[in-house]
Amino acid sequence: MNAVKSILLRREIGIFAAIVVFCAIVGIANPRFLTTDNFRVILLLMPLVMVAAMGEMLVIIARHVDLSVGSTLGFSAMMTALMFKLAPGIPWYLGFGVAIGIGAVLGLINGAMIIAFRLPAIIVTLGTLYLYRGLTFIASDARQIDRQFIPGPLKAMSANSPTYALPWIVIIAVAVVLITYWFANHSRLGRQVYAIGSNPAAAPLRGIPVTAVTLAVFSISGALAGLAGIMYASRWAFVNPSNTGWGFEFQVIAAVVIGGVSINGGVGSVLGVVLGVLLLSCVSAALPLLGIAGTVQSAIYGLVIIIALVIDQTVRERGILALASARSARP
Repeated sequence: MNAVKSILLRREIGIFAAIVVFCAIVGIANPRFLTTDNFRVILLLMPLVMVAAMGEMLVIIARHVDLSVGSTLGFSAMMTALMFKLAPGIPWYLGFGVAIGIGAVLGLINGAMIIAFRLPAIIVTLGTLYLYRGLTFIASDARQIDRQFIPGPLKAMSANSPTYALPWIVIIAVAVVLITYWFANHSRLGRQVYAIGSNPAAAPLRGIPVTAVTLAVFSISGALAGLAGIMYASRWAFVNPSNTGWGFEFQVIAAVVIGGVSINGGVGSVLGVVLGVLLLSCVSAALPLLGIAGTVQSAIYGLVIIIALVIDQTVRERGILALASARSARP
């Protein structure tokens, strides 16, 4: 356990150092990057990815992956926006329950198919990525829900708050992070997630209900993607079936693996994922200031995912070698 903690600590320090160095370099190239206004831009880039990344973190720690989070976000956002359009008198805050509930059901479907048919999560969620996206087009008749149908109080959550620097959607993201930290580190189910990821073969022998835990992590991932969906409607004040959540899964997975969550399962921390989200948000905010086209962003995400996977594999192999060396040195 001490070895795992030390690995996580080194990774988090490395991510933080990368953020500092990156911000310093960009700040020298363009001093506007280090202004208060740009700090607010970075803050507003973080909440959606942060919320979905908490669920994705749990899925990956359990040795799975959820590629459908972007489509889940889009479908949840669209269904909630359609509800506001068709029933304009409905209380706006009920949209949170609807979006989270829809996301949870979609996540549960992912988990159920993985368990029932014993298929790899990457195959199942690749399929539901396109399935849920197609359902979004069907439900909306391929039409955008414009800003006049999004309730004013919901749109205000991305601008208003007790402080200038922290709009309500940022506060919601912080609350999700704190709850996830407690869940992962202090709840029985959270410990079971780590146990399954560390040794899935041994988990049933220890009495861990693998099926129930798998369904739970995918439901949580879907629910948080649904929450990110209504936060999207708040942030941008419209929902378009073509681009809402499109490519979002790559941002989320990039943030998680950059944050030190092992793709091999069993290893990862909330703090690391928060730092991963912060680093990606800094990169996104820096691109326009440096005159780099936004289309390059996808290539950057792909590159950082590859780099993070190489680092993860290197650390894992060194950990295995160190453990083997320690065992051989025992009398």
